[in-house]
Amino acid sequence: MADEEKKIEEAKKEEATLVEAAKESGVSKESLAEEDKFQYKMEDVSNERGAEKADEHYTADNIQVLEGLEAVRKRPGMYIATTAAPGLHHLVWEIVDNSIDEALAGYCTNIEVTINPENSITVQDDGRGIPVDIVAKSGLSGVETAYTILHAGGKFGEGGGYKVSGGLHGVGASVVNALSKYCDVTVHKEGGVYHVRFTDGGKITEHLKKIGTCDDHGTTVTFLPDPEIFTETTVFNYETIKNHLRQMAFLNGGVKITLTDKRGAEPVTDTFLFNGGIREYVSFINTGKLPINNEVIYCQGAEEVTLLDGSKERIYSEIAMQWTDYYNSDGVYSFCNNISTKEGGTHVEGFNLALNRTINDYARKFKLLDEKAPNFTTDDCREGLTCVISVKHPNPQYEGQTKTKLGNSEVRKIVSTIVGDQLSQYLLEHPDEAKKIIEKVKVASKGRMAAQAARETIRKGALGITTLPGKLADCSSKDPSLCELYIVEGNSAGGSAKNGRDRETQAILPLRGKILNVEKAREDRIFKNAEIGNMITAIGAGIRENFDVTKIRYHKIVIMTDADVDGDHIRILLLTFFYRFMRPLIDGGYVYIAQPPLYKIDIKGNAYYAYNDDQLEQLKKALQLKPGYPFQRYKGLGEMDAQQLWETTMDPKARKMIRITIDDATKAEMAFTQLMGDDVEPRKEFISKNAKFVQNLDI
Repeated sequence: MADEEKKIEEAKKEEATLVEAAKESGVSKESLAEEDKFQYKMEDVSNERGAEKADEHYTADNIQVLEGLEAVRKRPGMYIATTAAPGLHHLVWEIVDNSIDEALAGYCTNIEVTINPENSITVQDDGRGIPVDIVAKSGLSGVETAYTILHAGGKFGEGGGYKVSGGLHGVGASVVNALSKYCDVTVHKEGGVYHVRFTDGGKITEHLKKIGTCDDHGTTVTFLPDPEIFTETTVFNYETIKNHLRQMAFLNGGVKITLTDKRGAEPVTDTFLFNGGIREYVSFINTGKLPINNEVIYCQGAEEVTLLDGSKERIYSEIAMQWTDYYNSDGVYSFCNNISTKEGGTHVEGFNLALNRTINDYARKFKLLDEKAPNFTTDDCREGLTCVISVKHPNPQYEGQTKTKLGNSEVRKIVSTIVGDQLSQYLLEHPDEAKKIIEKVKVASKGRMAAQAARETIRKGALGITTLPGKLADCSSKDPSLCELYIVEGNSAGGSAKNGRDRETQAILPLRGKILNVEKAREDRIFKNAEIGNMITAIGAGIRENFDVTKIRYHKIVIMTDADVDGDHIRILLLTFFYRFMRPLIDGGYVYIAQPPLYKIDIKGNAYYAYNDDQLEQLKKALQLKPGYPFQRYKGLGEMDAQQLWETTMDPKARKMIRITIDDATKAEMAFTQLMGDDVEPRKEFISKNAKFVQNLDI
């Protein structure tokens, strides 16, 4: 009887832990109950590639046509969001995704991407090759159907061409074709070489024809973006493409992806092949950080789910994780079918549930957590954790049109079960590593409680906006869309800025020296820092998980520092703070860097300014100055009077500013870690590689 009561008590504790973890993860009881309606069956993952392998006989019968091609050229933003640089590069992602889907189907191991001299792109793979026979519904070959009819492809359930794919809507190839000056497609399939060329937005110049024989298989696509559509730029950025392809190689272990740029005098090539897959991805993200557990923990599993309508789906998930000595808790990167789910979703919720439950259970079982102490929170468990979650789902459902949040409720339980079972097993088999992890979580818990007290102090005094900082010279306008906050280095420059500003719309907050490096400090220290407290109060929207971007008091946060080493350091300290504690500011494009001039030339009573060395030389030539004519180099903003600072740096009609954006969160994470973290070696390596580019170094 006593044993029975003990089991009941343990079951109640486990349920309480689960409910608490669910509450923290934002999962409702209704959502958890909904999971139980599905039937789950554990699947073998020893040959995962084989299980996901699609039908080898990929023919036109696999092509499903959902609707005809519409005028993509008239409204390209509906399909690629923008016709600026991000939209231009999105064309590459669409074609590469087709090759990646062939890899997911089990038939592609090599992908080659080439940037050609004319800024066209070639993507070649060794997959099955796009079907070349006739699609009954369209009367065209599989190639022509896929490239000229919107929502046509082998990625829809009834077609059976793919079991799993990232190209959910099947618009990729046809959209790229519609927005290109020309598009060439060559297919090697079943002993034949087939070719078709499209021009001027997808017009077929000549139908697909056989042009030769072969003994291999695959697809090669070359397209040239149309400058009539991409009016801002048609020039591809090598680094942007390289970072994306590297991520694809991490997420698809064993697939070799090669990028070559042929636009320069000598070709530039990078090759990515990661047999360790997402385990190597975690190690890559953690470059420069000191690991708590030396081995990256890896969990994987697959389950067959019987849905409410009786249909069955096989869902595979893999998770890699490693704790480091860092303090942030936002190091979870999630994907579904290789698509980044930036807003998380049910796979992240499942991970959070399992992580919280497993860490607390282990800590209590082995007396590493005081009996009367409250459970660790999910944020405690995630502090310093880098984790990559990758789910393969045959029918993913996303919230909204952006495909950034996974909504399939059945995924939550699958991920939770996989992580719970396998992380628990790892901790039991590695007691020394487990103890280090629990100790890290325990320290995070203590820091959280101290930070809560500090945050409460800030909330009462600062976030209520009852008293703005005494140093703040606020503007008179109350319309945030018109208001600008200049964060200025030093009281001297702050004085000039206050006197020279537009008092209606420009507020000035001078900083005293360098703020705390938040990359290395615990939260309780951060919130006690006076300069940081002043910024939090002035901006007025809170911090971290409580940050509400709709409450910011200024739509331009402008960092204005001296053009020297100290100024650069203060700038990166501020950017680190905004990135870690007010990330929506950067995501929303509200953060700017002022560009004060470096040089001033006085001639005949007129002042001329140059913002870099090239401009200085051009200015000298334009003014026909003799060699040796004197000019002033500004070392600090304090050297300018109020009128000069207004004319050169603050007047909206004449100033130059850089808007800070983050296109790649992983790259940004690594940059902040490398430049602001504890590990010296990555920083030394960065300095040695980039020292040759430094000009006008002030020491």
